[in-house]
Amino acid sequence: MKALETERLFLREWQKNDVEDLFDIMKNPSVTIGGWKPHSNINTSIEVLNEYIESDERWAVELRDTGKVIGSIRVYPDNNRGKLFAKTINYVLSEDYWGNGYMTEAVKRIIEYLFEELNIDLLSAFHYPNNDKSKKVLEKCGFEYEITIEQGSTRYDGQVFDAVCYSILNSDYFQNKLL
Repeated sequence: MKALETERLFLREWQKNDVEDLFDIMKNPSVTIGGWKPHSNINTSIEVLNEYIESDERWAVELRDTGKVIGSIRVYPDNNRGKLFAKTINYVLSEDYWGNGYMTEAVKRIIEYLFEELNIDLLSAFHYPNNDKSKKVLEKCGFEYEITIEQGSTRYDGQVFDAVCYSILNSDYFQNKLL
């Protein structure tokens, strides 16, 4: 995983000492809008953090000016795309930082990295129909609506939701960059 920077953020590997920040993000029940189970105690965050560190698929989203981790972004293979070199992205941001453009800034930088350095063909993302904030991030980052898959996602508590799919193609990324 390559560390990336933006004007206000540092995107880096998760570290053991990030556990308090992870717990602060994930203890909030509002994170369930993205499908994540809120953490009921620090031990849950320790277990999850160990998974993050082992998987090497997630960036910690850190504020450059304070060093506080305020979110997480995961990029992993999208195996539903046939022969394309495709990835899927998902993210979570502490509710304390919603509405400040941090996630849009971070996702744009990761998109740049994926298309310009890894040369992927396609990047997809999914959100629940009621997650308007995630939808806005995707649209601001150049993703286009593809399809809504009825009953396409099961949340941690067994509730089934539609899955709204967005994607951006390599060719669209570079065309939009030239505009």
